[in-house]
Amino acid sequence: MDGAKLDQLKQFIEQCKADPSILSDPTLSFFRDYLESLGADLPPSAYESEDSKSKSYVVEESDEEMDVQEEDDDSDLVESDVELEGETVEPDNDPPQKMGDPTVEVSEENRDASQMAKGLAMETISEGKLEEAIEHLTEAILLNPTSAIMYATRASVYIKMKKPNAAIRDANAALEINPDSAKGSKSRGIARSMLGQWEEAAKDLHLASKLDYDEEISAVLKKVEPNAHRIEEHRRKYERLRKEKEDKKIERERQRRRARAQAEYEKAKKKEQSSSGRTHEGMPGGFPGGMPGGFPGGMPGGFPGGMPGGFPGGMPGGFPGSTPGGMPGNIDYSQILNDPELMAAFKDPEVMSALQDVMKNPANLAKHQANPKVAPIIAKMMAKFAGPQ
Repeated sequence: MDGAKLDQLKQFIEQCKADPSILSDPTLSFFRDYLESLGADLPPSAYESEDSKSKSYVVEESDEEMDVQEEDDDSDLVESDVELEGETVEPDNDPPQKMGDPTVEVSEENRDASQMAKGLAMETISEGKLEEAIEHLTEAILLNPTSAIMYATRASVYIKMKKPNAAIRDANAALEINPDSAKGSKSRGIARSMLGQWEEAAKDLHLASKLDYDEEISAVLKKVEPNAHRIEEHRRKYERLRKEKEDKKIERERQRRRARAQAEYEKAKKKEQSSSGRTHEGMPGGFPGGMPGGFPGGMPGGFPGGMPGGFPGGMPGGFPGSTPGGMPGNIDYSQILNDPELMAAFKDPEVMSALQDVMKNPANLAKHQANPKVAPIIAKMMAKFAGPQ
């Protein structure tokens, strides 16, 4: 990054630290949004110059309206039904068929016997005797439970019998033994399509087609794929709608935080203006809040409120260094009224609040002595009240 531009950026950041109201410039809204996206908690002054629409949001939008809007936005999306084509069958709920133990060691004798049982099954299938074919294939599986083709063949018979769940169980067993069993993937894909599991069926059939393509797989895919695509499009649509809804919720919460900060700023600003107006009431011609020519209330012998004894500290002798009994009688008040530092301090709400606190209770002087803004003013007033040494 160019060094000169980097220096400019540093200067800009320092200016923002010193005066956050710079960020209220509408042209810097993008930067403000970026800071908020990082989790920054900006002060109210950063929003002071928001446009009228934003201010209207703060002032005019009632809690009831916001609650109604939030209730509407938080309602769950109701998904429409997907229009699908193709016939399905009722799931079969028969007890699980007999399965072999694929971990056993199979002898050559059992392998041969298993092949013979399979041959009998193929003959009965051609004759349409499906129940009998299942019995022969079950025998073949028990003789050789390590053969994926035996399970896949029995799965194909269950498909002919419109028992897709039984077919899926056998296809799963075949694929556990041999994940590259084309017949296992094909049988499971067809069985899943019978149950309306279109996306899963398409996945199985595509894999089977890659392993060992045949016309039956292609024919089933032509029925399965359109439904799988419709379901995928439907899901993406509602995922997008949910994301949009979530984004709106986040934006609404961001606006709410901004509105809350703006409202707090406006409230504090009005309170400060009201306090400042009361503090400076009665000037010029005398001390804030007092009658022309003197301190508040014009009480001889004491500070505001007519406190016997004088200024803070509650010293019986009055203000430190002054005439016993109260405010020195020989003080030229023009020294205070003509002192620019004191007059400027009297316009500061924090200073005036501290002075009023001390006037109400002189014992409160101690808690303000550590304030770098208030302590020097009190010290200066004490020096003037002390009179000539």
